[in-house]
Amino acid sequence: MSLTDKAIARIRELIQSGELPPGAKLPPEQQLATELGLSRNLMREAVRALVVARVLDVRRGDGTYVTSLEPALLLEGLGTAVELLHGDTLLELTEVRRLFEPVATSLAATRISDDDLVVVRHHLDAMRTARDDVELLNEHDAAFHRAVIAAAGNSTLATLLEGISSRTVRGRVWRGMVDDHAGDRTIAEHEAIYAALLRRDSALAEAAALMHVSTTEQWLRQHLDPDEPAGPPGPAGDEAS
Repeated sequence: MSLTDKAIARIRELIQSGELPPGAKLPPEQQLATELGLSRNLMREAVRALVVARVLDVRRGDGTYVTSLEPALLLEGLGTAVELLHGDTLLELTEVRRLFEPVATSLAATRISDDDLVVVRHHLDAMRTARDDVELLNEHDAAFHRAVIAAAGNSTLATLLEGISSRTVRGRVWRGMVDDHAGDRTIAEHEAIYAALLRRDSALAEAAALMHVSTTEQWLRQHLDPDEPAGPPGPAGDEAS
């Protein structure tokens, strides 16, 4: 472990122990460096790293503060990291989605409100209208799932799933472009999820979501060559995955 990593760990210990709770202002740089037995240079490097990680927030002319430490803030860089992944990772991301999303959908069935159901139904209706428009269909597809996951009331789970969604959505767009029947099947699978949510049936909601994600995963496994990039090249030569 480098000296900078050790300095970061020392500050994290203060935060984890509650000595520096969310929203707390750090002591002056020299004071904190002395208390932790660190040089000022190491302290600055550690603070910079924790600012990038959204753990600390430097307010010019005021000081350095611990952020809210909310999942949406700390994990917001996950989506960017996923976008930068190299190699054939689309199937791995789809596997992760299969592991998490059915459970989240099951949880949503026990917590979803009538207002939440209106939002989910809106995106389902929009998917039906956009049946022949792959891009718009998948836009509402993603919004449908986002609304369902939000209804589960677990911000950490919602942020994790949102972080992996961008590449899996593009994979679904690709499927819609090459599979003439994908749109009809996708809508039918979403109708099953909505029906289970409407009944507040958690087991049925989980099964419907698992069937939906598994169908997409199975299609991708049949159409992706593990030795080739995941998906056809986009306009600029990027992967449409």
